[in-house]
Amino acid sequence: MTHPTDNRPRLLDLYCCQGGAAKGYADAGFDVTGVDIAPQPRYPFRFIQADAITFLCKHGAEFDFIHASPPCQHDTDCQRLRGNDHPDLIRPTRDALNASGRPWVMENVRGAVAKLRGPVMLCGQMFRLANYRHRYFETGGGFTLDQPQHPPHLVPQAKMGRPVPPGHYGQFVGNFSGVGLARRVLGVSWMNRDGIRECIPPAYTHHIGTAAQHQLTAARLGVAA
Repeated sequence: MTHPTDNRPRLLDLYCCQGGAAKGYADAGFDVTGVDIAPQPRYPFRFIQADAITFLCKHGAEFDFIHASPPCQHDTDCQRLRGNDHPDLIRPTRDALNASGRPWVMENVRGAVAKLRGPVMLCGQMFRLANYRHRYFETGGGFTLDQPQHPPHLVPQAKMGRPVPPGHYGQFVGNFSGVGLARRVLGVSWMNRDGIRECIPPAYTHHIGTAAQHQLTAARLGVAA
């Protein structure tokens, strides 16, 4: 493994895809390493191609904080309607996260909420993004996250797969149109359509990363005292 040469806390980004979550954590001051079973040439930080759970079991304790986004296809309405079969990795990922002994957060979609334990929901409106895109975050390993106030949804959404008319928000899922608009709205200028449709907007993980930095600092000061 490549180790950082500065004093930033180390963050492990599991199931990293094209790095939406990674960008937010990096902006919050973490040194980020991404892991994904598939090649990710667009990933903007240090990348290791490997099975996420296997890597976590071997190396998780080497990091200060861990983020995991197990593939969400198992719990999306679209995939169930199509009869597609995808693995459910939430429980084995949680088990490996807990075994690491490190603070962590695990993200997924609305369809997986019943499997998550006390998740915090983040929405684009909380960060003044012209988008909704609800994502749910379970925390563990001593890390906690407060639920922000959820602003009302006052702007209509364009229909899935349709161009975004004036005065509407795009959904940016499936085979959507408007990649350039999605890049600007979500803050992911380096991504293609495949990355955008599943990404976590960096604003969400900047928020989480800032909270994690505060808690890591408090823990260090507590040890020093």
